[in-house]
Amino acid sequence: MKKFSLLFLFAWSMYLYTSCDRITNPYPPEVTLELDTTLYPGNWDDYVANEWPTFTANTNIDRNILIEDYTGHKCIFCPAAADLAHQLELTHEGRVFVSSMHVGPLGIGDFQTVSAPEYPVDFTNPQGVEIGTYFGTNDGGFSGNPRGTINRFLTGGNIFQSPNAWTSMVNTMLAENTLKVNMQSALNYYPQTHGAFLHLEVDKLDATLTNELGIVAYILEDSLVGDQKMSDNSHNTSYIHRDIHRGNLNGQAFGRVLEAADMQNGKYYVNYSFVVPDQLDDAFNADNMHVLIYVYDRSTWEIYQVIRQNIIP
Repeated sequence: MKKFSLLFLFAWSMYLYTSCDRITNPYPPEVTLELDTTLYPGNWDDYVANEWPTFTANTNIDRNILIEDYTGHKCIFCPAAADLAHQLELTHEGRVFVSSMHVGPLGIGDFQTVSAPEYPVDFTNPQGVEIGTYFGTNDGGFSGNPRGTINRFLTGGNIFQSPNAWTSMVNTMLAENTLKVNMQSALNYYPQTHGAFLHLEVDKLDATLTNELGIVAYILEDSLVGDQKMSDNSHNTSYIHRDIHRGNLNGQAFGRVLEAADMQNGKYYVNYSFVVPDQLDDAFNADNMHVLIYVYDRSTWEIYQVIRQNIIP
């Protein structure tokens, strides 16, 4: 686990915004995709013919939960919140997922700033900052760190809750297990180019959902040893940061709308291409990263389903 290069992070963020060529892919038929086909180390026709996934029937019956933990490496109350989120993830393995959002209601606040030599790592990214600053002043807002959302479910007029509410909300949602949208994914990664292709199938099960649905793909770093201010104001140089939000695929803070053009045989199909550096770079390691994909209501913000896709199995 290595500390990453801020310069590289900026360059990678710009790549996620710009590195796509519009192509027309014969499979699935009549679907226009924005993919960087040069990330495939071969003839793209071979990818389409031999490596494009075919989804079988989705047998999942469970609604999963995303905990978005809004945190900061100088926030003394944040380690306890992060421990709670991680414990909920472990207790409900495969059902609960965490995204550690290093951002405050004003974007990059005192808790997120870099200050060498004590706190040299920048955990922020442009999409995370955009999400934080939006929710800082809209849709109920959040007052500071630590705060979190549980599938962005509205409780008490706000989707943001203090950590003392997380456990009961998670338990309630798991018990109700109301599955309105189902998803499955497949990912092909090519170390020769550091390129990945993510393919998604989305099935809206509840016909009463009439609001626009959005789809978002977070890319997360599994873990990183770094600096953290602790509850006693001490400086922990060996703190394990987990599930660190490093940006969104295609640079889209709030994702994109699921449209009629994405639909075939009653289901939506969405595809992404992106670059992940390998261990030779002083940055991210593909085997220490994963993607979280979620579908949400673009009017209420509620997340109806979230799934995890590892980059390397």
